[in-house]
Amino acid sequence: MADMSLKVMEDKSAIITGAARGIGLEIAWSLVKTGVKVALIDLDEEKVMRATQQLNDAGYEAICMAVDVSDESQVKAMARQVLIRLGRIDILINNAGICPITSVEAITSQEWDLVLGVNLKGAFLCSQAVIPALREQGRGKIINIASSAGQMGGLAVGLHYSASKAGLFGLTKGLARILAPDIQVNAVSPGTTESEMTTGWTQEAIDSIVSKIPAGRLGRPADVAAAVSFLASDEANFITGQTLSVNGGLLMV
Repeated sequence: MADMSLKVMEDKSAIITGAARGIGLEIAWSLVKTGVKVALIDLDEEKVMRATQQLNDAGYEAICMAVDVSDESQVKAMARQVLIRLGRIDILINNAGICPITSVEAITSQEWDLVLGVNLKGAFLCSQAVIPALREQGRGKIINIASSAGQMGGLAVGLHYSASKAGLFGLTKGLARILAPDIQVNAVSPGTTESEMTTGWTQEAIDSIVSKIPAGRLGRPADVAAAVSFLASDEANFITGQTLSVNGGLLMV
C-alpha cells in the first residue's frame, strides 16, 4: 500500500508558502520524499534559495520564488510561474505567517493590518490564484496552517496572530463548501511548536508551556509535516472542511 501511495504522488506539484525555514521547509521535505515537485515561496529570497538548493542537491525537484503573499499582483504572477515551470498545481499549503509578540495595548493599526495581511489575506489570495488550475484538473488540495491560538487564544502570541489564525478556520470551511466535491480544503492546527521563536525563550517559559501539554513536549515541525502529507494524499480525498489538530493534547475538542 505504501508503494502505491508514493506512485500516486509522483506526478503532483505543490506550492508551499513560508517555506524557507521551520514548518514550511519540513513540509517541503516530507512531500518531495513522496515524489511531489515543490515550489518554495517565501519573502526572504536568500533563505528560500538556500533551502531550495538543499532539496535540489538531495536529488529532488524544487523551485523557489520570493513573494509577498499579501500582494495580489505578486501572488498571481507566482501562480502563473509555477504552472509554467512545474506544469501543474495540485496542492497548495498556506503556511506563510508572522507572529509579532506585541501587547494588546501596543498593537498599532499598521501592525494589525500587516499580520492579518500575511496570515489571513495571504492565504485567501494564494487560494484564489490556484483555484482555476485546480478546477480545470478537477482535483486538488488546499491546506491551511492554522494554530491552536486561533481556537483557544494564544498562550505566548499577539492578539492579532490569534485573530488571523481564527480567520483561517472560517476560510477553510467556506472554501471547502465552495470547491466541493473535487477539491478538498482542510486546516492543520499546530500547538506550540519548536521554532526560531521558541529558541529565544527561557527554559522557565518552555517548562510552563510543556506543563500544559499532556504529551509532555513541544511540537516539532515534523509532526505538522506528517499531518499535511496525509491530507495532501489521496487517502484523504473524503476529508474536507476539517481541522487536524497537532498539539499533543494541549487543546482537545
